[in-house]
Parts: sequence; C-alpha cells; structure tokens
Amino acid sequence: MRKKDEIITIGAIILAAGSSSRLGKPKQLLIFENESLLERAIRATQNANVDQFVVILGGNVDEIQSKIDLSSRKVLMNHNWSSGMASSMQLGLRYLIENYNLEAVLLLLCDQPYTHAGVLNSIIKAYKESGKGIIASKYQNTLGVPALFDKRYFDEMLSLKSTEGAKKIILSHVEDTVTIDFPLGAIDIDTVADYEKLIHQSLN
Repeated sequence: MRKKDEIITIGAIILAAGSSSRLGKPKQLLIFENESLLERAIRATQNANVDQFVVILGGNVDEIQSKIDLSSRKVLMNHNWSSGMASSMQLGLRYLIENYNLEAVLLLLCDQPYTHAGVLNSIIKAYKESGKGIIASKYQNTLGVPALFDKRYFDEMLSLKSTEGAKKIILSHVEDTVTIDFPLGAIDIDTVADYEKLIHQSLN
C-alpha cells in the first residue's frame, strides 16, 4: 500500500455495481473470449498506465464475489447502488482522493467488452500531452466513457445527482475536452439480445 504522501498521478474507477435487471443475471459474470466482463475490465485497467484503481460493486455482490476472486483487488461496496451510477462513481472517487494524491481519475464500465489497455493508455497519453482537463471516448456521435477527468473537476463530479452521469460534465466543458475515437465503445451489454449479438459478432 502506498503512503498518502506518495504521488499517485492516475487513478481509475471500474463501475460494476448495477443489478443487470434487464439482463436477468449479473452482466459482470458474462463470459466473452474466455473471460468474465468484470475480469476483462480489471485486466485492461491493470495493464494500463494507471497507478491505482478501485472496483465498485453493488447488486448481486455475493454471487459475483463467489465466482471471481477479488481478494487482491480494492473493492468497495455501494449500498446505495440502486440510486444511480453517480453514487458509485462518487464512492470510488472519495476513496481515491482520501488515500492518494490524485491528479486525475479514469472512469470505465465493466459492460463495454472492447475496452482494453490500449484504449485506456490512449486516453492517458492524450491527457498528459494535451493539457486539457477531460479526455472522453467518442462513438456513435456521442461522448462518454472510458473518460478521464483532471482533479479540477472532482468537486463537480462529487456534486452530481444520483441519476446524472459523467457525460453531463463532459458536455458542460467541451472546450476543455479532447476526444479519442473508440467506435467499439458503443457496444455495451444491457440485455440478453445484446450479449447474443456480441457473441455472434465475435465468432464471425
């Protein structure tokens, strides 16, 4: 464990607290390319130029932890997960701020199966080289996560209402935003049909 006075430049939060109500089973445990979606997100983050990261769980936590060994990971339980994604993001951000000298935070979802270390490193590289405060992924004519936020946006992130997301901050500060093209970021898994389409496409 690093000490408080040691510099941590980039932190990351893996958002995996949803109950997958539309899917009918935990999306975190869905297998894609011989790996669960949550394990893929963890591996991508671990292999990226991230100094510290935290996993946020909520719905179906017991089932997830019984099937994935997270003992070596920092996992936080969001007991308020049903209120919206903002509460999970804020839980992770508060933890990182309180324990490390954070310069920026990277947000990613476990249900974007094509997020990999290369994507995350492209975002981090753009942050270090551009001088901009927000680096957002661009797909299907929108901006979203994975996305990185400089510490000057932390207060704004912590002020989001429960039903609001990071996209609100991105769209409020487009002048301070650099975008990274990530077309496959449009693919996320919310329903059985989404998952079946993902598997079908991967086999062709």
